[in-house]
Order: sequence, then structure tokens, then C-alpha cells
Amino acid sequence: MADTKHAPYAGYSPDMDARSHEATYHGFLRFVEIGSVVVICHVLALAVGGVRHAWLTAIFGVILSLAAGAVGAMSPSIGVKAPAGVAILLLLALVLY
Repeated sequence: MADTKHAPYAGYSPDMDARSHEATYHGFLRFVEIGSVVVICHVLALAVGGVRHAWLTAIFGVILSLAAGAVGAMSPSIGVKAPAGVAILLLLALVLY
């Protein structure tokens, strides 16, 4: 990685838009967080279907996690909380079935 401590303009050239770059980076991090939790939900749904033979619950969990991920992506205040709630429900289904 380049050493930006001694670079003028804090590593950005005057032609670059630092605020736009930072906003894109934060958006990417948010996408990765939400996407990771949705993938964890899918793995838990596969575990519920495979271990407990509750495939309808697994299918419902996948659909619910996709919807929760979309809601979390559209609403910054909710973010990763929506798919994390689905992950908790799927984990409870895995334990309690």
C-alpha cells in the first residue's frame, strides 16, 4: 500500500473527490456486512433443512433473509439488524426443532 502520510492533500490529488470516494467505501462496507449476514442465514437455513428435515422452514428462512437484506440495504438505520434477526430465528429453529 502506498505511503500517504507524506503525500500532499492527504493522499488525494486535487482532481479526486475525496468525499465521493469515502462515501463509496462506506457503502461497500455496508454491502459486505449485510451480504455476509444474508449468506450466514442461507447456511443456517441449509442446516435447518439438512439436520432437522424442515425444508419448508429452510425455504421460508431463505426468502425472509433475502427480504430482510433488501430492507437493511434500503434503510441505513436498520442495516445489518434485519438479516441478523432472521439469523437468530434460524438458529433457534435449528436448536429447538
